Amino acid sequence: MNIVFTFKNFEPSDHLKQYARKRLEKLGRFISNPDSVEIAVLLTVDKFRQRAEVRMTGDYLDISAMEQSEDMYATMDMVLDKLSSQLKRQQEKQKDHRRQAGAARMVQMDVFQLDEGEGRERKIVTSNKFAPKPMTVEEAAHQLETGGQKQTFIVFLNAVTDRINVLHKMPNGDFGLIDPEA
Repeated sequence: MNIVFTFKNFEPSDHLKQYARKRLEKLGRFISNPDSVEIAVLLTVDKFRQRAEVRMTGDYLDISAMEQSEDMYATMDMVLDKLSSQLKRQQEKQKDHRRQAGAARMVQMDVFQLDEGEGRERKIVTSNKFAPKPMTVEEAAHQLETGGQKQTFIVFLNAVTDRINVLHKMPNGDFGLIDPEA
């Protein structure tokens, strides 16, 4: 997180900067990539009014909040509470979006029976339709490892790329990933 402070109409204290920086860094837990986030903090004093404006920008992030009161520390607390609630709300929206995207897709899986004889046609033996679960590649690998000997592949919705993927066991025990391009 890169935090830039700007002060208007008063001399900044190191304690106020440290306090604000410490509280702002706690917001990093709501952000997927905190290193890419730029935070601009504007602190202003006009007679009896202390105002704080904070703007956070980064990957898929553009949030701002403004508060004012008679105490700068209280003002910082109020603006950080606003930012925290906005970040939580955005995080929930992203989770809901991923859930809806995963639930809307159906995959049809056909199983073919191969016969060594040349005169016979190949035919579909069974057909299943299911909604693949959103998960990461690591989660799919773990599920495939714990699935037993019968399970040789897993079809899943990659939570990172939001595409249908297939992870399969290879004869040497490693895994192969099939990821179609969009």
